[in-house]
Amino acid sequence: MSGSYKSVFDIIGPVMIGPSSSHTAGAARIGRVVRSIFGEQPEKVDIYLFESFAKTYRGHGTDIALVGGLLGMEPDDPQLADSLKIAHESGMEVAFIPKKEKAEHPNLVKMNVSAGSRKLSVTGISIGGGSIQISELNGFKINLDLSTPTYLVVHQDKPGVIADVTNLFSEHNINISTMTVTRESKGEKAIMVIEVDDRFPDLTDQLEHINNVHNVSSFG
Repeated sequence: MSGSYKSVFDIIGPVMIGPSSSHTAGAARIGRVVRSIFGEQPEKVDIYLFESFAKTYRGHGTDIALVGGLLGMEPDDPQLADSLKIAHESGMEVAFIPKKEKAEHPNLVKMNVSAGSRKLSVTGISIGGGSIQISELNGFKINLDLSTPTYLVVHQDKPGVIADVTNLFSEHNINISTMTVTRESKGEKAIMVIEVDDRFPDLTDQLEHINNVHNVSSFG
């Protein structure tokens, strides 16, 4: 098979509920990633939809899929169609805000989620065939496509943190294929996006015990 496709499923897309893999499978995956990064079901969600998402989010089921993902559902979950009702019954307050301005991609959504005093802002893009990218996290520009096993490490910008993290991967003989680090400013919060060849064993708990690491999410 030639080109950038790794398997036939990259071409035909995943099993899903709804008319469009971009608007349903991709949207559900974005919601699920946001929940995973946040670490719990949000109490309040503001969903800003842009371009194609803004125009067709109700008719194409994007609203249902995004909320289903936030509830932890997969794109083919039979309960996905009832996600808005389930969210309401579970006490999750959801607001959809269509935006008119241009965006970097026609299927772009920004979610602001909160629970108590905890807040998170994530921008996601559904690029087709159920594939997604996360392009922004709490104001940090990142490029997270989840095509390979990936760790997202939020930490304080302190000397030695990056070395401690990479040493842990080395100790478990896990090879890092790509790593990017973005910080607010010197000494403030920073984010590592680490793509690895093999995630086994899962190092999430051990990474969270490293000094000055705030939280860790893993995907793939």
